[in-house]
Amino acid sequence: MSYPTPPGWYPDTAAPGNERWWDGTAWTAHARPYAAAAQGFDAARTASPAVPGRGSGGGSGRIIALVVAGAVVVGAAVTGAVLLGRDDDGKRPQARSGSSAQVPAATGGDDSPSPDASSDDGDPTVLVDQLNGITLPIPDGWEKPDTTVEQVLTMRTTGSYSCPGSSADFCYHGTVTTRTPNGGDADSAEKLAKADIAAAAKAAYEENPVGTRVHGGIISHQQIAAASVSVAGRTGYLVRWRVVTGKGPGGYVQSLVFPSTVGSESPVVVRYAFDAGPDGPPLSLMDTLTKGIRPIGDSETSGGVGSSVAP
Repeated sequence: MSYPTPPGWYPDTAAPGNERWWDGTAWTAHARPYAAAAQGFDAARTASPAVPGRGSGGGSGRIIALVVAGAVVVGAAVTGAVLLGRDDDGKRPQARSGSSAQVPAATGGDDSPSPDASSDDGDPTVLVDQLNGITLPIPDGWEKPDTTVEQVLTMRTTGSYSCPGSSADFCYHGTVTTRTPNGGDADSAEKLAKADIAAAAKAAYEENPVGTRVHGGIISHQQIAAASVSVAGRTGYLVRWRVVTGKGPGGYVQSLVFPSTVGSESPVVVRYAFDAGPDGPPLSLMDTLTKGIRPIGDSETSGGVGSSVAP
């Protein structure tokens, strides 16, 4: 008999200082700084139970001591704590940098993703965000990589090129990522989009996660769009910048924020980064992708399955 660990944020043993979302069945691509556990905007996330893959510090040691000492009066509680998150061979799941870890089956709960989510994961025409209950159509000539340097759910143009500011690094002409906001972020879609756009631009064209200025840094930027938008039947907000870089053609970045389709509708942040110039995707594709975002299991579009779009 297995005792599944419920969905929630747990410390990521593969990335110290970060938490990763356990969906009750597998580790997802969603990660955030460990200190971001409490935020008013995301009421859907509940307090974490025992961490999958780890003990609970001193409390765990005391439980083991009680078992060894034969404290029969707390036997049932100790047994439940020891078995939580273990499968039949006594092992606990470990958080990994990817999202493909195989772990015990879950019974589900209020924060569990839609049961339709797993059926879409292998479809090459759709990017499935299980945590936020949405899908995005993958354009022709794009891919969803198994792993990325920044551990967020990603799709990008196929084929890399040497970054203009660092020939040792690889860049992509178009990238789209989904993520959840960190603690202390703004409490509305508009405020959050306006606050996120600078971070989106920095991540795409200022420097990579290890601090290399892959495009020679951002020289200037111009806001070219800021407006409310309907996303998957919910009202969101987007901000779009044109950035000029020290090397290369620069590009366009966009932060799109809207309520999730699951739970208490906590916010979803979708970042777009398109190179400018003839090699970059057409700017209109940002709008096409935004219109193609669907709730998982959407009856009209089957959650986006088979809805690949041309760039």
